[in-house]
Amino acid sequence: MGDKVSAIESMKKAGVPCVPGSDGPLGGDQEKNKAIAKRIGYPVIIKASGGGGGRGMRVVRAESELIDAIAMTRSEAKSAFSNDMVYMEKFLENPRHVEVQILADGQGGAIHLGERDCSMQRRHQKVVEEAPAPGITAEMRKFIGERCCRACVEIGYRGAGTFEFLYENGEFFFIEMNTRIQVEHPVTEMVTGIDLVKEQLRIAAGQPLSFTQDDIQIRGHAVECRINAEDPERFIPSPGQIKRFHSPGGMGVRWESHVYAGYHVPPHYDSMVGKLICYGENRDVAIARMRNALAETVIDGIKTNIPLQIDIMNDEHFQRGGANIHYLEKKLGLS
Repeated sequence: MGDKVSAIESMKKAGVPCVPGSDGPLGGDQEKNKAIAKRIGYPVIIKASGGGGGRGMRVVRAESELIDAIAMTRSEAKSAFSNDMVYMEKFLENPRHVEVQILADGQGGAIHLGERDCSMQRRHQKVVEEAPAPGITAEMRKFIGERCCRACVEIGYRGAGTFEFLYENGEFFFIEMNTRIQVEHPVTEMVTGIDLVKEQLRIAAGQPLSFTQDDIQIRGHAVECRINAEDPERFIPSPGQIKRFHSPGGMGVRWESHVYAGYHVPPHYDSMVGKLICYGENRDVAIARMRNALAETVIDGIKTNIPLQIDIMNDEHFQRGGANIHYLEKKLGLS
């Protein structure tokens, strides 16, 4: 599965629901590309096959913009990823980002550990993640989870992985598979009690899965806030020395980080300096614990996005659950 085009083809064969699209890379025949867009229906999105992290994508709302958008995405993709292959998909207006965590042993065993909602995003980067996703029923979880597991067996997948979907009006649309452990894996660990990294190591050692789908029970709710070294209003990275540091604690609070008082945050890497995960018997308790834990966290000497995370936890729309992937940018006045 070298790129997203071949990934989508594999998923379709395995019965995983996909976003209507070009079913392969776009060629140089502009009339044919216009016909594809017409079949899919505007708005469409042009995406770089080798892209990721929100780069190499462009929304097109009318045929008059299509040819230029394809050319610009192609040249961006070439310079950013050394691969100018692009494809086209239907652009969903108000989707949520819902992803399914799987473990597969490459020996015919594959299980899913439920789903996460990662719809709180800024510039296609996740800010808050939670499990389970609000409003997803046990039947829906079974439906989508079984298809993901079947796909893993059919493609011979081995290890931990995540099937990412856009979810709109009760329907799942596959967008990509992350063939690795993800930043947000702790929320799944909290609600299932399964240590995903431990299971990855077992699989890598050639062992079969140590449990079956029936052993997986989802209990309670977990929320994760990504703590970044950045200005919470202007989102400019804020490297430098951490003068004072105090991590939060208490029942249901998990802090994962490498930082300490005196640590120097370098300017060269991703701005994330920690992950704060809170668990509760239900979503309201998890959010309440998160609010307290955020208020308790002290990281002085640099700016962090903790004020933004507190703002999100206090947001009525977030508290209701089910906000779409554009909500946070609209709230921040960025879109």
